[in-house]
Amino acid sequence: MKPFFLAAFLLCVPLLAIPHAAWADREGIAATVNEDAITTSDVEDRMKLMVVSSGLPDTEEMRTKLRMQVVNMLVDERLRMQEAGRAGVTVTPEDIAEGFAAIAKQNNIPTDDFRKMMVSKGIPVATLERQIESQIAWSQAVQKTLRPKILLSDVDIDDRIRRMESAIGKTEYLLAEIFLPVENRKQDGEKKALANRLVAEIRERGAPFPAVARQFSQSAGAAQGGNLGWVPEDQLDPAIAKALKSADKGKMTAPVRVADGYHIVLLRDTRTITKESIPSREQVMNMIGTEALERLARRKLRDLRDSAFIDTRA
Repeated sequence: MKPFFLAAFLLCVPLLAIPHAAWADREGIAATVNEDAITTSDVEDRMKLMVVSSGLPDTEEMRTKLRMQVVNMLVDERLRMQEAGRAGVTVTPEDIAEGFAAIAKQNNIPTDDFRKMMVSKGIPVATLERQIESQIAWSQAVQKTLRPKILLSDVDIDDRIRRMESAIGKTEYLLAEIFLPVENRKQDGEKKALANRLVAEIRERGAPFPAVARQFSQSAGAAQGGNLGWVPEDQLDPAIAKALKSADKGKMTAPVRVADGYHIVLLRDTRTITKESIPSREQVMNMIGTEALERLARRKLRDLRDSAFIDTRA
């Protein structure tokens, strides 16, 4: 079954949020997040969406392995939506429709045909719409509440440019990644198993790396299929740099454990850094700002999770 690609809107720029507690008497509850409930059908529908869109095999074994990951992703979405509500963020039906149309365009399919294709694969359209809403709401909340906290000085930009200039003649890599964060020790085994499973599916079954990254990666680059662009070797975590030394072009590394989680890195190309390849001052400023905003957003989500009432039953 040919996968279709889903965009992520995190840090760029499901139907409107329904109080899931109202469904509690009709079906099972997979998790409770503060005042919101995640139903078993929420989990099953999202799992179907992830499996079909990423090209992974739609088997009972795969669903069993993914279930807890899907529950955790839905928990994070509820936390993001709740925080967006507190920040006064409102996502309109027009915003969601625009996001849906953008995904259809990425797949080179007219919007109506894309909607029909989802239905034919057994995926409720509302499942994708809720995912789009959550991504847009969190992006807007991050821009509204966290971006003003980022203050970049000329010294910050000058230091980064000097480091780039000092790397002229050294190697840089064109990379894409799938990043699975590990927020606490209890998650390590689960995230490691998932990382190994994703690597196996990409290597052995030919699941497309960009499609898997769009659904599973938790980094800002997920929107572009995990693309990181050109990264100098000295800016990489030493463990990732070491793994890339033995990787061939067009191939990916095994999962690499670093301080914040597991990284699966695809080596697309290499080149020697030249003066011409160094970004402009404005590009460097945007690069530093994006990195800082991603760190703040990740920390904010971790704080939300730590302070929330979360009861998972899946």
